[in-house]
Amino acid sequence: MLVLGIESSCDETGAALISDKDGLLADALYSQIDMHRAYGGVVPELASRDHIRRAVALVDEVLVKAGKTRGDIDAVAVTEGPGLAGALLAGAGVAHAIGWALDVPVLGVHHLEGHLLAARLSDPAPEFPFLALLVSGGHTQIMKVEKFGSYELLGQTLDDAAGEAFDKTAQLLGLPYPGGPAVSALAEEGEPGAIELARPMIHAPNLDMSFSGLKTSVLTAVQSAPDAGDEVFRRNLARGFVDALVDVLAAKLVRAMKQTELRNVVVAGGVSANRQLRQRLTAEVRRRRGTIFYPPMRLCTDNGAMIAAAGLARLEGMTAEELEALKAKRSFGVSPRWQLSNL
Repeated sequence: MLVLGIESSCDETGAALISDKDGLLADALYSQIDMHRAYGGVVPELASRDHIRRAVALVDEVLVKAGKTRGDIDAVAVTEGPGLAGALLAGAGVAHAIGWALDVPVLGVHHLEGHLLAARLSDPAPEFPFLALLVSGGHTQIMKVEKFGSYELLGQTLDDAAGEAFDKTAQLLGLPYPGGPAVSALAEEGEPGAIELARPMIHAPNLDMSFSGLKTSVLTAVQSAPDAGDEVFRRNLARGFVDALVDVLAAKLVRAMKQTELRNVVVAGGVSANRQLRQRLTAEVRRRRGTIFYPPMRLCTDNGAMIAAAGLARLEGMTAEELEALKAKRSFGVSPRWQLSNL
């Protein structure tokens, strides 16, 4: 089975082709960062319009890369949610148009399920069961993944996601959007311990997190500084922020390992590309004789490959009758606030 995956939940348009026999054949991604940078964040209407412009071209690109034609496609998987409503509709509209034109089934995929399975596109791939830390612009969650389709939420942020905290800290430091890479680069030049910031809920016995207080701690430091534009201060504040955020995530992940007794750990989502976070989590997991897995770097952010992989896994579990019913369906919708527990 050859599955086309399409992702358009926020500010990246992705397409990919995955085969049940040969794995990931090709993927392509277009990022809207340059467009949104002028506004300091994602503008939903602009994002939706750009997905419409890019999606078909990216589909054609992966077909050429894979040496396939549209007629070779057996099914289409598309992000149904969660995400920005207009952006999701843009991708879903393209996916269903392709599916109806080719008379193949179109399956709506949960965005977070895609992230959970992205590491299984790496080599080696994690075996079930595993513990997963999802860290992105919109989500920070710790989950127990017993098997495909069986996901238990163990803990999550109660306010800002880790990626949001990065972006807000970047704004306070006068750094460009997106905040993660800019703050991390500045932190590399900072002195550890020079500025200590709050680590909310780090000692709480549960696995929930909070990053709003850390953002407020950064704001207080900026407002209290004699010269907030001083380069040494900015470097040290960035370092203090990154160290605090990494400490919280590492503490919660270690607690989750103890509670579940799982030693296979997957870290996914856009923030999983952060170098400081990877170094710390890798050391903590290995210290406890565990094995940690990350998606390939290009698949850490939103992408079509993870949607194609999740779609293929679900399609393979369907009966012939279910596939025919999916192919015959001539309506679609999106779920901007789709909960993973409702799968």
